Amino acid sequence: MEDHRKQQETGSSQNITIKGMIGLIMSYIEEGQKKKVISLGMGDPTAYTCFTTTKVATEAVSDALCSNKFNGYAPTSGLPQARRAIADHLSHDLPYELSSEDVFITSGCTGAIDIALSTLARPGANILLPRPGFPIYELCASFRNLEVRHYDLLPENGWEVDLAEVEALADQNTIAVVIINPGNPCGNVYSHQHLKKIAETAKKLGIVVVADEVYGHLAFGNKPFVPIGVFGSIVPIFTLGSLSKRWLVPGWRLGWFIMTDPSGTFKDPKIIERLKKYFDIYGGPATFIQAAVPRILEQTDKAFYRRTINTLKQNSDRCFDGINEIPCLACPSKPDGSMAVMVKLNLSMLRDITDDIDFCFKLAKEESVVVLPGIAVGLKNWLRVTFAVEPASLEEGLRRMKSFCLRHANQPQLE
Repeated sequence: MEDHRKQQETGSSQNITIKGMIGLIMSYIEEGQKKKVISLGMGDPTAYTCFTTTKVATEAVSDALCSNKFNGYAPTSGLPQARRAIADHLSHDLPYELSSEDVFITSGCTGAIDIALSTLARPGANILLPRPGFPIYELCASFRNLEVRHYDLLPENGWEVDLAEVEALADQNTIAVVIINPGNPCGNVYSHQHLKKIAETAKKLGIVVVADEVYGHLAFGNKPFVPIGVFGSIVPIFTLGSLSKRWLVPGWRLGWFIMTDPSGTFKDPKIIERLKKYFDIYGGPATFIQAAVPRILEQTDKAFYRRTINTLKQNSDRCFDGINEIPCLACPSKPDGSMAVMVKLNLSMLRDITDDIDFCFKLAKEESVVVLPGIAVGLKNWLRVTFAVEPASLEEGLRRMKSFCLRHANQPQLE
C-alpha cells in the first residue's frame, strides 16, 4: 500500500521537479523524530553558515534599497548599468567583448531557461537535453510544446556529452542542444577540447547551443571552468547564468540570458523584437537588486571566491570517499565542480529496496536523511547527493546512510 502511494505521488519522471520530490520525501519523516533532519538533496547552500554571501553584496543591495532611487519599474530587459556590468564581467573570459545589448536580466536562471526555450520554440520543433540533467528544462519544454530528446552523459568519461548520440538524435526540426557546465547533477567540468567538439557538432547540425553556466567558476578539480562562449564564433550560443550559486544568493533571483553570438546570427531585428516582447511579458528581479549588480561584480573580493571553492573542494572529497566506503553505493568519478554528485545504487546488494525512490523514502523515514532519487534527474537507480552543506552535517549524513545500507544489506552486518 505504501509503495502504491509513493508511485502515485511521484508520478512520471517528466512531471517531477526537484523541489516537489524533496517535499514528498520530507513528508515521510515522522513528526517527533529525534534525529535532526539532514538534507543532502537540495542545491541551496545558504541554510549553512559556512556558505554566506560576501559583505559587498549585502551592502550593495542595502544601499540601493535605502537610496530610494530604485523603487520604480526597471526597463523590461534590465537596468542599463546592470546589463553593462554583466557584459563586462563575462567578457573577461571571452576572446571578444559582449555589449550591454547582448545581455537580458531574468528572474534567476530558471527565468533564463524559459526565455531561451520560448525564443527558440516553433511548431514541430525538438530540443536535445542531457540525461541526467535539470528537470526544469523538461517542464519548460512541455509548456512550449517542444519535443524533448535525451542524449546521454557518459559516466565512464567524466560525464562528457555522447556526441555520436547527439548527431543520431538531431534532425531538421532540432532547434538546440542544452549543456550544463559545471554539471548539475553530475559535478563534472568540461575541458576546453570537449567544449570545442560540442560547438563544432552543433555547427554541423545547424543548431544553437544553450549553455547553462549557473555554476560558472565553481570548479575545484583538475579542469578549469571554460565558458563555451569562447567558441561563439563557431556556433551561436545562448549563455544562461545568475548570481545564485557563485555569490550564494539563490533567493535574490537575479539571472541573465546572454546572446553569445559575435557573428551576429541572432541579431536579426525580428528575432530581437520577439525576444524583447517576451521580456515585456516576464517580470524581472526587483529593481534595487539589479541596481546592486555593478558593485557586486566589480568589488567582490577574490578571497570570498577562494573560501567557497575551498569548502566545496573539501566537502566533495569527503563525500566521494564516504560514499565509496558504503558497499552498495559508488561514485564513478570525483566531482570537479558545482555542488552535487551522482551516485550509482547497486540494488543487488540490498534485500528490501526496490528502486531509487524506495531507497530515498526509506532512508528519510529511518534515518532522517534526504537525498534525491536519480529518476528526478532522469537516471533511474542512481542518487544525487548534494555536498554544499556544513562539513559536520555531511559527515553525519554519510554515517547514517552507511548505517541504513548495512541494515538493509542482503547479509546484514554489524554497524
